[in-house]
Amino acid sequence: INVTEPVTGTFPIYDPSFRSCSFLNHKIHFIPGLYTMFFLLGLLGNSLVIWVVVCGARLRSMTDMCLLNLAIADLLLVCSLPFLAYQARDQWLFGDAMCKIVLGVYHVAFYSGIFFICLMSIDRYLAIVHAVYAMRARTLFFGKIAAAVTWTAGFLASFPELIFIKQQKEEDRHHCLSVYHGSEAGEDDSSSHFWTIFGIFKMNIMGLFVPLCIMAYCYSRIIWKLLDSHSSRKQTIRVVILVIAVFFCCWVPYNISSLFKGLELLHIYTECESSKAIRLALQVTEVIAYSHSCLNPILYVFVGEKFRRQLLRLIYKTPCVMCQMIKVYIPQDRIFGSTYSQSTRQSERSTAV
Repeated sequence: INVTEPVTGTFPIYDPSFRSCSFLNHKIHFIPGLYTMFFLLGLLGNSLVIWVVVCGARLRSMTDMCLLNLAIADLLLVCSLPFLAYQARDQWLFGDAMCKIVLGVYHVAFYSGIFFICLMSIDRYLAIVHAVYAMRARTLFFGKIAAAVTWTAGFLASFPELIFIKQQKEEDRHHCLSVYHGSEAGEDDSSSHFWTIFGIFKMNIMGLFVPLCIMAYCYSRIIWKLLDSHSSRKQTIRVVILVIAVFFCCWVPYNISSLFKGLELLHIYTECESSKAIRLALQVTEVIAYSHSCLNPILYVFVGEKFRRQLLRLIYKTPCVMCQMIKVYIPQDRIFGSTYSQSTRQSERSTAV
């Protein structure tokens, strides 16, 4: 299948200057299946996080607020995947309104999710490095304010893409794209070219460079503090390193590919073979980037003993028939701790019967 639709990874951009180069549509072979899998895993994982944080932890601190909003952002992002999976077949059938909603939600959730990861890094930094002085700042009240500011920042960072999203017809197919002024008519509009390049480099800076700097500083100070205090919290250090490594591996390849796309738009790379390689790299690395929304629940929540206990406790208390079957295989000390007495167990069992 030879197509000329110029899609820049997850940030589709209509650019008629690339019509002369025909691209082999690799994405149709692997993206629909992978996006569907990411949608199911992300939906399950992030829904469990929201359930536990709201019903189990009951939003008592800034950390709970960060976890809740990160899960909401990831949930919104993965909910766009079924639509993008279908568009990978080079056809958009959902209309202009859904195009604006789906890609609009994606952009806001994309930046908000990354910003909430930064906020969680700062929260962990304050909790460990400045534990005493930060107690007043890490309350639920300040968590709500920080969450509102973060969502606002994510919304503002989504411009100008939010303005230009529309359904674009090319030949006999419709595509959901960011159509910049002048490109729709096939003109060589300098304004369109500027906004295209601006969007790519903005993503590199706000979606990778700044968050990576914040995470590197916060987590390096955390590790230094734990090592300096001769703490035995080796599990915390391992989780910190894992968080940075996963973020780096998921987002750096996609941002590097996007950077090369920006250089291509600046006519630094002009050969057709280079364009094909960049396009393929974007398609592969965006899949890796999307997997981060499925990994966040594991990295930030499921690795914690407290969260696992709250999850098991909710499963134990829920009237769901399936959960009742699972409850038989859950050790009581995993739910209520090692101090859970045998008499209490017998009492609860008799009550349940």
